[in-house]
Amino acid sequence: MVGLPARGKSYITKKLARYLNWLQHDTRIFNVGERRRVSTPEMPDPESMDQTASFFDPSNKRAALIREQCAMDTLDELLDYILEGNGSVGILDATNSTLERRKVIMKKIRERAGHELNVLFLESRCVDENLLESNMRLKLSGPDYKDQDPVTALEDFKKRVAIYEKAYVPLGEYEEKNNMPYIQMIDVGRKVISHQIRGFLSAQANYYLLNFNLAPRMIWITRHGLSMDNVSGKIGGDSDLSSEGIQYAKTLTKFIEHARREWDMKQLHKLTHSHFPPQPGDTTPPNPHYQPNDNNELPQKSFCVWTSMLKRSIQTAQFFDDEEYDSKQMRMLDELNAGIMEGLTYSSIAEAHPAEYALRKKDKLHYRYPGPGGEGYLDIINRLRPVIVELERMEDHCLLVGHRSVARVLLAYFRGLKREEVADLDVPIGMLYCLEPKPYGVDFKAYKWDKNTEWFYEQPNFQLKRAEDDMQ
Repeated sequence: MVGLPARGKSYITKKLARYLNWLQHDTRIFNVGERRRVSTPEMPDPESMDQTASFFDPSNKRAALIREQCAMDTLDELLDYILEGNGSVGILDATNSTLERRKVIMKKIRERAGHELNVLFLESRCVDENLLESNMRLKLSGPDYKDQDPVTALEDFKKRVAIYEKAYVPLGEYEEKNNMPYIQMIDVGRKVISHQIRGFLSAQANYYLLNFNLAPRMIWITRHGLSMDNVSGKIGGDSDLSSEGIQYAKTLTKFIEHARREWDMKQLHKLTHSHFPPQPGDTTPPNPHYQPNDNNELPQKSFCVWTSMLKRSIQTAQFFDDEEYDSKQMRMLDELNAGIMEGLTYSSIAEAHPAEYALRKKDKLHYRYPGPGGEGYLDIINRLRPVIVELERMEDHCLLVGHRSVARVLLAYFRGLKREEVADLDVPIGMLYCLEPKPYGVDFKAYKWDKNTEWFYEQPNFQLKRAEDDMQ
């Protein structure tokens, strides 16, 4: 990474790492700032070091040596991960804002890894003053300024940025003269410049980075209502909803309408309770991507409802008003195809196909059902890739009405789950999950349907867990 402080570097690295890991490419972030804040035998206790703006002044020789040591130690750890471990991608999260620092980095990489290891520089720049102010305010709740007076902290942080700016050299002329691949992101995706992107993983990163934004929005994920095949225990198929499934569909429509209105009210409250100078508790001014009109009213966000092409999914979304919701059906959201085992129960599969049953039980993630059209979880990940990229690109709210395998894979992406957790997540019928992308990650809430009251209720401190029945 390259860029001045408060330019969204950590935000970008976390999203990129989550995406590449979800695609099954082992990726880790190596943050130089975190190492700087952690005491080691070679370095003084960070609690005893002055880490205000003066710590980042080049004239502070002692601090400069500590920063350089942190950067090189972190780079060595990254290279160990790639060269000696199982890593595919290592991301060095630091400012790397001077040409000299980038030259030192390249020298060490070539000394240890030769010319076979692909290196991609990714720079984040902010020219939008409102966005930059938002990023700086967000830093006030970070580890360097936690529990400090917000006005004093913001002033100190701006001094730190000014010190970096004196020696800052953006990517461009030197990299182009030396045929070095790089991506330059301006205002976290408003504009993207790519130069000589080489290699499969670099191309995947470039494609992803072209398609995300900072707009606040809600992403809802649920399975279809109870179907006739669910009642009989059959997998796959294309059955209708049961009467209970129809009841679920009606409640889902009412609850989403309620949540949509409530979200708009919260955004308006946030708009009217932002301050400058900042006050205790403030972290960011109103999002520059979501501003009120001349009458101080927030714009009405569009709301998309996406279903699969299967009847049980389509019928779950049938009560949404087409005038208020943009509904689409897409085959990418279809349930995992069980091949020759479509329409069977798990018990009948165990009896008729014991060898296949054992193979799937041993490794569900890599197992693929036999027969025409048979799929596995890696196939679901691959066909959901365009869905993920579109969800990152769009600024509208979205409800996805899918199936067990689809819900598992989508939640695994947004929650950054490990690969061994994907195929066994417990995502029962009757659960509704809400995800709100934020600058620091993704806010996550889960709601459970109550059949008797015909409403959804939030589950406090909810954590995704492994399903008790590991064959589903």
